[in-house]
Amino acid sequence: MAPEALHVLRAAQIIDPQAGDSRWLVEPLWSAGAVGIIGGAPKSCKTWLALELAVAVASGSPCLGRFPVATAGPALVFAAEDAPHHIKGRIEGLALARELDFSTLDVRLIVENALRLDRAEDLRRLRLTLASHRPRLLVLDPYVRLQRADENDARQVSTILSALRELSRTFGAAVALVHHARKNGADVPGQALRGSGDFWAWGDSNLYVARRRDGLLLTIEHRSAPAPAPLSLRLLPAEPAGDDCPVRLEVQDAPSPTADAAPPKPSGPRSGRSALSQRILSYLAQGGPSPHRALRGALHVRDARLSEALRSLESSGRVARTPRGWRLIPS
Repeated sequence: MAPEALHVLRAAQIIDPQAGDSRWLVEPLWSAGAVGIIGGAPKSCKTWLALELAVAVASGSPCLGRFPVATAGPALVFAAEDAPHHIKGRIEGLALARELDFSTLDVRLIVENALRLDRAEDLRRLRLTLASHRPRLLVLDPYVRLQRADENDARQVSTILSALRELSRTFGAAVALVHHARKNGADVPGQALRGSGDFWAWGDSNLYVARRRDGLLLTIEHRSAPAPAPLSLRLLPAEPAGDDCPVRLEVQDAPSPTADAAPPKPSGPRSGRSALSQRILSYLAQGGPSPHRALRGALHVRDARLSEALRSLESSGRVARTPRGWRLIPS
């Protein structure tokens, strides 16, 4: 049988997403239909973060109690290092923490003893499973237990990651692959991922968790959207507690000044606007041009306050409005 030519269209013929479709699965953590890595050193709460995503997508409730889900749908999870009843317990606790009905929560678990992404038969079974369940999000945790390939061999890694991207595109499912980072880290979180550089390059949305003395630092990056400012997280409750205190991740807001801190600047509306202006400038310096909506979501500020601060920065020549959003003007 003669091979067929590849399917080709002019750019203008490409069908745009339907009106109302969001570019986000969870804004601003994960793009709709994105493949990517949830990375971090061992014991840095990567699985907790992956399950937070799954519970949020399945329920439509805010992820980490804060970040909105555009369209809810089933979440499918395979946890290679944990028994199904352990994962069930974690999910049940997260449902309790988010005040959700666990009995109706549409998080589905693959309960096979093993799933090998480097084995054709397992990939075929995974394809059939996605076709049957049509999840909005597929969580695979962790990569090291899902294959026997050499993670430093770019060719072997690329074959596995390419298969996952093809499944994502075919079934419209976002894929979150949990992967370990080196303990010694790196200046750029993506470069700290163990193995081939293909892991970093593959992701459309990547989340990196790093332990800090005062908790956890979550760094976010996207292929097609500005990166929001890093977030401080903590795992609650911090100490052993009863069944009425379910374990979950929470965003930790910046602490208030203490008596030992430097004397505060004069308070009032002007100082509040100044603090917000500095946050805007820092965000634009790190993430590049950003639309108003992205700034509002990343900085967690009311629309009126953000508009006022942006007008002030624009009039002083610190930022400029562009087709891509607000841009920092170098001083």
